[in-house]
Amino acid sequence: MPNQPLSDAGLRKLASYASLTVAVLMTVFKLAAWLATGSVAMLTSAVDALVDAAASVVTYMGVRYAAQPPDAKHRFGHGKAEAVAGFTQATFVAGAACTLAFQSAQRVFTPEPLAKIDFGVAVIIVSLVAALGLTVLQAFVVKRTHSTAIAADRAHYLADVAVNGGVLAALLITKLTGWDRADPLIALGLSAYLGWNAWHMVQEALVQLLDQELPAEERERIKAAVLACDGVRNLHDLRTRHAGDRIFVEFHLEVDGGLTVGRAHDIADAAEAAVAALLPGTVEVMGHMEPAGINDERLDERLSSI
Repeated sequence: MPNQPLSDAGLRKLASYASLTVAVLMTVFKLAAWLATGSVAMLTSAVDALVDAAASVVTYMGVRYAAQPPDAKHRFGHGKAEAVAGFTQATFVAGAACTLAFQSAQRVFTPEPLAKIDFGVAVIIVSLVAALGLTVLQAFVVKRTHSTAIAADRAHYLADVAVNGGVLAALLITKLTGWDRADPLIALGLSAYLGWNAWHMVQEALVQLLDQELPAEERERIKAAVLACDGVRNLHDLRTRHAGDRIFVEFHLEVDGGLTVGRAHDIADAAEAAVAALLPGTVEVMGHMEPAGINDERLDERLSSI
């Protein structure tokens, strides 16, 4: 019997397991390399790997919780757990960036010679290969599942690739030139990069946590799909939001007021199906039927007056 492809939930779990495994192993290797070399850039990478491990645990927990079906207390599902995991990762990265920036600044003024640079270079090369392999797997999972938590974790590991590259440069420059300040100066730059990356991770998570609308072009596509359905006269008060692997779409659907309830219901079903087929992942669509031309209070009008 041929092997069955992994489900979206299975892919998310696979990516979270791989992330945690890589993070733990790299933390151990980099801490050993830091103790051997005394490099503050290596310490930056080691702390980043430690943050990776903590973030991977958060990602794993967020993915598992988000995969739970809706229940009596969470009728919209648990998808926002992925955004919470992404936000938590960002706080880890930001905290590490601030701590390492302080440590690096101290070393700029009081540089120390490095030892066993070749061992440190070997550890960083292995880390680069592992991180690149993991990001390839995560890119596939994000494309397939649209997971916010895995996307945040991938962004973190892409930053890790840059950090490893910086550490490699610091070690090689120190080895070739003997300039001890190269190591802390590059570490200081890496700390700033980690802080910048944390800010972007926060922004991505807040898109879901604050129920930000889908992009304008997506909203226009939704409107066009609904208006193309037979029997639809107009629509208004379109609202959209994104929660983990789910997209929620609501709108008021205007139809001929003389139609039977059954016919109006069929039109609404067709409009909802058209929107669900238009967007990726799991889409929940709800259309509220109204007779065309009714004069009532509308969200669109309230927003246009702001």
